[in-house]
Amino acid sequence: MTVKTFALPDLGEGLTESELVAWRVDVGDLVELNQIIAEVETAKALVELPSPFAGEIGRLYVDPGATVRVGAPIVDFEVADAGVVADAGGGAGAPAVPAAVEREPVLVGYGPPVEGGDRPQRKARPSLAHHAGPASGDAAASVAIGSPESRQDVEPGAATAAPRRSTPPVRKLAHDLGVDLITLPGTGEDGLITREDVLGASANHAGPDAEQAAAGPARRVPAERAARETRTPIHGVRKLTAEAMVRSAFTAPHATEFLTIDVTPSVELLERLRASHAFAGRRLTMLTIVAKALCVAVGRNPAVNAHWDERAQEIVRFGYINLGIAAATPRGLMVPNIKDAESLDLVALAEALEELVGTAKAGRSGQDALTGGTVSITNIGVFGIDAGTPILNPGEAAILAVGAVRRTPWEHHGEVALRQVCTLSLSFDHRLVDGAEASRFLADIGMILSDPGMLLTMV
Repeated sequence: MTVKTFALPDLGEGLTESELVAWRVDVGDLVELNQIIAEVETAKALVELPSPFAGEIGRLYVDPGATVRVGAPIVDFEVADAGVVADAGGGAGAPAVPAAVEREPVLVGYGPPVEGGDRPQRKARPSLAHHAGPASGDAAASVAIGSPESRQDVEPGAATAAPRRSTPPVRKLAHDLGVDLITLPGTGEDGLITREDVLGASANHAGPDAEQAAAGPARRVPAERAARETRTPIHGVRKLTAEAMVRSAFTAPHATEFLTIDVTPSVELLERLRASHAFAGRRLTMLTIVAKALCVAVGRNPAVNAHWDERAQEIVRFGYINLGIAAATPRGLMVPNIKDAESLDLVALAEALEELVGTAKAGRSGQDALTGGTVSITNIGVFGIDAGTPILNPGEAAILAVGAVRRTPWEHHGEVALRQVCTLSLSFDHRLVDGAEASRFLADIGMILSDPGMLLTMV
């Protein structure tokens, strides 16, 4: 038997780490090639990991819930040897001949197996030893900006001592306590020297007061208060969402417009449609009507269905609508999209919305559903919110927030009456969409929702 170690692959998304959600196998289980062995959560989707070998599970390196770097081992397989077989025609004592070289299968998303010697090598950077004191000048900037934090590449055969990995705050603490990082072993991930390592080394020489001395004049948090705090690592969807929102907010110049309308005719239309045979068993909501109205309005105002291509210095206008629907899920905010939504009638759109949201909340949205969106809707009304200033989904020109539908005193045919009223909030990228274009787009949606019969004049 031969032991094959399987490392977490790059799942084709350019990510550096993933969270192992659950194992589908246990030590001693026999698995087949391409059998699902684990569920892995990337920053974009929940991915099922197929087995690259047929054999027996020998070891599981990672517990569920752990974050694993790409390239780190996660499981060992015990596979049958295929290196030497006897010559069937030579009888006993005949010389053994090598079997045909077994080619490892190429699995979707893993890429072909690469021999270690054939891997492209990153160009080595000049070695910067970690001194006990903090770096100064340009050297300090290069250490702080390096990626990962302070990893150094040392030329083979170099006479200098192998530098230890640490972070700038830890190096500052070591300097203050007089701890030499060159000889200090790190207990963090991949040998990273942590604050606790430095404090422990200092305590061996300076006694138990070292940590308080290092803390300086800052007031220490009482133990009873600290016990009431919880800390959650930022990873997966939450990490990607944060990065995407920051990138969008500080890249695209946002502008937001609001429109409050009487949607009583749409509410009445919904009641009639729900009672019709065509929508029997379908989950028909105001969001369905809004989605259809948006698709029609995009056809009349194509500027909102566009993308700013910074690299090519071009504005890309899409001839199709991949409609994103913001969904609050246990994994965080996700915006899966309905492909070619403009081609769907109201029944098909209702089905697509129900499936899309259900899949997202179950954490099963695939990579295809989470990429390629062109314009989005966020339904803040389900939380009882009337209006807001939504942040654009990165790469898109517009996002529509749909507020709560409320019975409100409203002017109707010259009198005040209780009507179903809703506020629409449209955020748009002012590089791509002028104020007049955004206003016409929002007014078209409002016109359809306040009088669905106007749809006949727009198509």
